Amino acid sequence: MRRIILILITYIACLPFISAQTIGVKTNLLYDVTSTMNLGLEAGLGKKWSLELPVNYNPWSFPSNRKIKHWLIQPELRFWLCEKFNGHFFGLHSHVAGYNVAGIKRTGFENFRYEGYAYGGGLSYGYQWILGKRWSLEATVGLGYVFLDYGKYPCGVCEPKIKDAEKHYFGPTKAGVSLIYIIK
Repeated sequence: MRRIILILITYIACLPFISAQTIGVKTNLLYDVTSTMNLGLEAGLGKKWSLELPVNYNPWSFPSNRKIKHWLIQPELRFWLCEKFNGHFFGLHSHVAGYNVAGIKRTGFENFRYEGYAYGGGLSYGYQWILGKRWSLEATVGLGYVFLDYGKYPCGVCEPKIKDAEKHYFGPTKAGVSLIYIIK
């Protein structure tokens, strides 16, 4: 919880540098496919810098006790090669999440339920296409590190915990195809 508060304080501290002419509201279409509600805000910090703050939430359970319940906050500081909100960018992102995942075939989550928290960060690359006066489309990918702190449970409902565990992960940490509305 302290990390979430620190991330939000950092974002709020940047607000005096944000120009009202450079704010975008976005949704990641890849998260929409997984039934994850998401909304992002990206604000310009200068001619070639912006700060993105996406928030994701999935509260759903599916038949046969399948679930990908989670919340995720993944702020990212971006450097644009041309101008903000147009063309290529590189980013430095962090992430904090809580999750409860079970019963998803071909993912390693078929036979057990995993519930815990994830923390980490990484580097990303992306590109944004201007579609019109207020609309843009963005694609982004990122690689980085995640520390997972979790409990492992049988897939049945209300089963006792099997064990507590930790895992270090290096690999893809971000993917997105986002539709953006620019507020002028």
